[in-house]
Amino acid sequence: MHLISYPCLCRYRGFILLLTFLFYTAYHLSRKPISIVKSELHRNCSTVIRPPGINITDNETWCDWSPFGWCHLLSHSQLVFSSLLACFILNQMNSCVFSGIFGERLPLRYYLSFGMVASGFFTCLFGLGFYWNIHSLGYYAFVQVMNGLVQTTGWPSVVACVGNWFGKGKRGFIMGVWNSHTSVGNILGSLIAGAFVSSAWGMSFIVPGLIITSTGILCFFFLVESHETENEETEPLLQNLPNGNQTINGGVSAESPVTVHDHTEAISFTGALCIPGVVEFSLCLLFAKLVSYTFLYWLPLYISNVAHFDAKQAGDMSTLFDVGGIVGGIFAGLVSDYTGGRASTCCVMLIAAAPMLFLYNSIGQRNLGTTIGMLLLCGGLVNGPYALITTAVSADLGTHESLRGNSRALSTVTAIIDGTGSIGAALGPLLAGVISPTGWKNVFYMLITADVLACLFLTRLVYKEVRGWCGRSSRDQCKEPL
Repeated sequence: MHLISYPCLCRYRGFILLLTFLFYTAYHLSRKPISIVKSELHRNCSTVIRPPGINITDNETWCDWSPFGWCHLLSHSQLVFSSLLACFILNQMNSCVFSGIFGERLPLRYYLSFGMVASGFFTCLFGLGFYWNIHSLGYYAFVQVMNGLVQTTGWPSVVACVGNWFGKGKRGFIMGVWNSHTSVGNILGSLIAGAFVSSAWGMSFIVPGLIITSTGILCFFFLVESHETENEETEPLLQNLPNGNQTINGGVSAESPVTVHDHTEAISFTGALCIPGVVEFSLCLLFAKLVSYTFLYWLPLYISNVAHFDAKQAGDMSTLFDVGGIVGGIFAGLVSDYTGGRASTCCVMLIAAAPMLFLYNSIGQRNLGTTIGMLLLCGGLVNGPYALITTAVSADLGTHESLRGNSRALSTVTAIIDGTGSIGAALGPLLAGVISPTGWKNVFYMLITADVLACLFLTRLVYKEVRGWCGRSSRDQCKEPL
């Protein structure tokens, strides 16, 4: 059976990594504008110079963009935007599993292209409300719901595509580097939205919408889902090593190579849940993502309130958390590749994150150097396990040996894990909004509790990995000459 030559395969893999990196950067870039624009939609009008000829009936809300100016009916302005955000995230959570199931049964290139173009369409629709002078909260809520629906096409598809091209040997490191698209997208989304927010906030949505639409067109013409042989049979997902050995869980087996052909039947939802480790990692991600998304949406406000930075400085400072997350994701991937212990790596980082979160709230704002150091450290420890689970772990489980080479399970497994994590992504920011009036210390206690719970769900898997290491060490000692 003729296979792609190794130099060509390396080039193709690099090209696929770059493409999928751009694709999911565009997804995150298009999600960010609402968190930047919300301050413009509901402004403190007492600080705005009143243009001549305007009849003011309410001095506090006259400059708002209706319907966002009647937030007093919901007791607090943040609840309106929390509701819009919840529309987006909760719809992602509800439809993520279905998206993975569809992703198995449809060509990834078409499915991903459609998702990006549709997401760009709805992102632009939100911004066009400014130019069309639409003042209906129902309109903006509907756009958010639909955008949340089509955005679920992204993550299962890109992880499945990368998983199809890379074996398990160095998957943790490769995906740790690749997963930085999340932070890059957040930073670019903030910069693009911030460039237009004060002059014409509609462009803060239209420009990201056009960008993700362009990447969707790029996907349609250039994405290759997997590498195939000349007789149209798929290569094994667990790539054979040159000497005939196979990589299994980061180690090497001396078994003779066996060509595994891809099954045509897609896995069922129940079948995916039965894969060992899917339930544990899904529940772990729920709490890990709760912590990460709470920082994503509340960290600038926390820095502004506690460290007394202005809005721009607080926003710039909060990007350090994302920078730390990039380093943490790469570190988690390297360690888990070397040790073969994905669960153990996640557990250790989550345990270390709990006291660091307490210290950050206690001493993290004493001076600029301490703030920078604590943000980088907390970002790495919080986002490292989150990045590892959503990338390398999802790909490992989607190509588990119990599937007997059925690569079509990868999209469903990824969707289940990320969909469960989306519950935490929705709950974290909402709980922070409810708890923060009682004091930021209580918010951090909630985050520390979530970290501990995430560790507990990995206990069985960590025990299994440690037993495997101990058994391997005993066998090695027995092989030593007397």
